[in-house]
Amino acid sequence: MIKTIRSKRKTISVEITRDAEIIVRAPIRMSDAEIRAFLDSKNAWIDKHIALVKKRKSDELPCLSQNELRALAEKLKPTLLLSVGRYAKMIGVCYGRITIRAQRTRWGSCSQKGNLNFNCLLALAPQNVLEYVVVHELCHIRHMDHSEKFWSDVERYFPEYKSARSWLKTDGTALINRIK
Repeated sequence: MIKTIRSKRKTISVEITRDAEIIVRAPIRMSDAEIRAFLDSKNAWIDKHIALVKKRKSDELPCLSQNELRALAEKLKPTLLLSVGRYAKMIGVCYGRITIRAQRTRWGSCSQKGNLNFNCLLALAPQNVLEYVVVHELCHIRHMDHSEKFWSDVERYFPEYKSARSWLKTDGTALINRIK
């Protein structure tokens, strides 16, 4: 099934959702024939990406129960506290409360007050990924944005951050998908 969304945009695009649904975003005045022609021109791309989504779905690990998520949070706590303490001292920042949650959209966050939140799924990630997320959030205490200065600090305190970030983008999705 194809879902068409028309809006005040100037270009047309196609998206394949996690459920293998096809979404076309088109300008309000674009005709149905123009949309069909666009989709025909993208047929190979659409087929390829639907196959990828279906393969990913078949490779998915089962969702974790609330008890399993709580156990992951408990398992993560000592390692996380050590990493936060060590890197906070190194970076020269003070932080507030630390919370560990099961989150579908974030690996970590930092509030204006310096409170830190971390995803319990970090317990299933490699140690360098955990440390990258810790450094990332601690650097937000200094810079509440993703400015050049922010990334410069992240790199200063965790030089191999790019490989950890890459792991989150490629392998992290499979972990996030384990939360209902």
